[in-house]
Amino acid sequence: MIAAHADWSTDPRKRWVSIARRGARGWRAEAPVPAGDPAALAAALIAEGVPVALGLDLPLGVPRGFAAGRPEAGFPGFLRGLATRPGFFAVAATLDEVSRDRPFYPARGVRGMTRAAHAAALGLGEARGLSRLCDRATAERPAGAPVFWTLGANQSGKAAIAAWRDWLAPGLAAGAPYSLWPFEGGVHALLARGRAVLAEVYPAEALRHAGLVMGGSKRVQRDRAALATPLLEAMAARRVAPSGALRAMAKEGFGPDAAGEDRFDSVIGLLGLVGVLDGARPDFVPRDPAVRAWEGWVLGQTALPRDG
Repeated sequence: MIAAHADWSTDPRKRWVSIARRGARGWRAEAPVPAGDPAALAAALIAEGVPVALGLDLPLGVPRGFAAGRPEAGFPGFLRGLATRPGFFAVAATLDEVSRDRPFYPARGVRGMTRAAHAAALGLGEARGLSRLCDRATAERPAGAPVFWTLGANQSGKAAIAAWRDWLAPGLAAGAPYSLWPFEGGVHALLARGRAVLAEVYPAEALRHAGLVMGGSKRVQRDRAALATPLLEAMAARRVAPSGALRAMAKEGFGPDAAGEDRFDSVIGLLGLVGVLDGARPDFVPRDPAVRAWEGWVLGQTALPRDG
């Protein structure tokens, strides 16, 4: 089996992927490399002839209120249809431009801009209507960013646009051999030769699941380097043997450049993905029809929102 996790960004230079291959004695993980063209990456992994699980640090799903009344059976069909709707990805500059056919907002910061106003423009009620169940704060972590919000450091809308528009929608429309977790089944049931299972994986969630605590900031090389020993111990506990290059990279904090945090996140996400594949974490999805059909979930997350 192959497990890979891609840390995503709108800037291709900050997209890095960590790959591990499982044999009889466990996993062998390589040092992160640039992800390059995601379709080519997925195709190359699938071509190795073993089941592939690919974790992605980006939203896979839309909020239930947004999905209400849509003709598709769920998110995979909706995403496939976006291949013929390029206007869907045009980020609205003003609330007057926001609609169900153009939900991403805002193109830039403007006075009076709020998530509550954005939700109202989409007919989703209050601000929380923008968020999927898995985006909301839990007892273990703060809230994540809503799918369609595109401004500030705490946003995931731009990553969704880049991946959905440029790769996933056209790929699915062309019949690419991808299975989307959890919409199409459990991760283990979906694994098959000739296909890649794509799952939403958050490095910040995976970090906690592996029992790791980040001191300082992941954006600082010395703080990443300080986590090297616990990280290598966590990898050993999950039967993941790092290559010499990966071990050296971890000890030096994944490099001094701005992409160091992306290389770090790709490894943490990989560790989280392996944890679910090997049963250290459950393949949990709430028994909620909207989650399973439209909203999706974060692989390995078991905590439910504090606000229900």
